Amino acid sequence: MLRGLGRVCRAAYPLGMFGLLNIHKPAGPTSHDIVAGVRRLLGRGVRVGHAGTLDPFAEGVLVVCLGAATRLAVYIQRQPKRYAAKIVLGATSTTDDRQGLITHVPSAHHPNEQQVHDCLRSFVGHINQMPPAYSAVHVRGQRAYKLVRKGEKLDLPPRPVCVHEISLQRYEYPHLDVQVHCGTGTYIRALARDIGACLSTGGYCSELTRSAVGNFRIEDSVSPGNPDLQHHLLPAALAVGALPKVTITGRDINLLAHGRPIKISHLPPSSEQEVAILNTAGELLAIAIVQDDRQMLRPTKVFISRQV
Repeated sequence: MLRGLGRVCRAAYPLGMFGLLNIHKPAGPTSHDIVAGVRRLLGRGVRVGHAGTLDPFAEGVLVVCLGAATRLAVYIQRQPKRYAAKIVLGATSTTDDRQGLITHVPSAHHPNEQQVHDCLRSFVGHINQMPPAYSAVHVRGQRAYKLVRKGEKLDLPPRPVCVHEISLQRYEYPHLDVQVHCGTGTYIRALARDIGACLSTGGYCSELTRSAVGNFRIEDSVSPGNPDLQHHLLPAALAVGALPKVTITGRDINLLAHGRPIKISHLPPSSEQEVAILNTAGELLAIAIVQDDRQMLRPTKVFISRQV
């Protein structure tokens, strides 16, 4: 039995596998390739998915969800991310990264370091960002990159994103290295493109490493080749670290297993619409919404079976 699932998991969870893997995706394969490899390792009957795509040229943290934990991917996607990016100035790319058609900007301005700092500062906060044309954004029911490959010209509307911090690590024109702490939906390729435009030089992302997704850090990630599930499977509760927590026991667990609401005497002060329900071992049992003047929890996602 997989480490970290515990006695209650063995007895109650409908699938024997319920957890997360912090995979270090290398540059080259797609995120789907990594998921397919894990699926082959586990065999048929186990659902596998990832919680946030990494472009093929990028490497770093790719959180892979196993079994019923695939239903928690959205909670991981909402968590802030950290990236290390290498930007090349003085040129543009059709894909905003090194894999596109590169066009050099003749007589591009060489900004000084203060100008670079000022430019980076202008992207911190809530900004509107136009996604790359070669992206997975849906347009008329299709992925944008598929339409572009068919020859269509797309003018994607800007979307609101949040950049918490950009720090300059190295600058020696045309090479600019930055670290970015940002919210969900932020395209670092697009950020590189827009920084180049801000500096009047053009720019594209040549290398990209995702160093963290929430508390999933690259230092703790494992190779996708053959992860040791006995040691590397992480508790599903890590996916909902941002949600308020409620711990239940006994009869309430049985009610929950049948999908019935639970009456509680109090909620954490930060409780809003959703809460994570745990057992005393800290294992995730369900996600619920608060109802009836904050006295009832109605489960929306239940991860235990009725045989408890």
